[in-house]
Amino acid sequence: MKLEFSKMEEQVMPNFMGGEKAVRAQMRVDELGKIMHGVLEPGASIGLHTHETNSETVYILSGTGKALYDDGVEQLGPGDCHYCPKGHTHSLINTGSEPLEFFAVVPNQ
Repeated sequence: MKLEFSKMEEQVMPNFMGGEKAVRAQMRVDELGKIMHGVLEPGASIGLHTHETNSETVYILSGTGKALYDDGVEQLGPGDCHYCPKGHTHSLINTGSEPLEFFAVVPNQ
């Protein structure tokens, strides 16, 4: 199935998961999980949260940022992939001066 994110309605999610500012995203959500194309403006973040029932893979398309992962910090840029397995905690933060554009997959497990 081809997903055309550019044709999907953009959702704006203020303070997503307790983060700063807002996440803009186009998403496909069904009973199997979520596939998302998202953008964090400079200074925006997805709040720290634990994946109790699923995992998440985040691929950075453009911009720079960091992932807080369990007790560590990972610097991220274009082409980097951050993986948060089920049972772990993470956050995504735009630390740059340009939008942080990413692709994320959250399968239900």
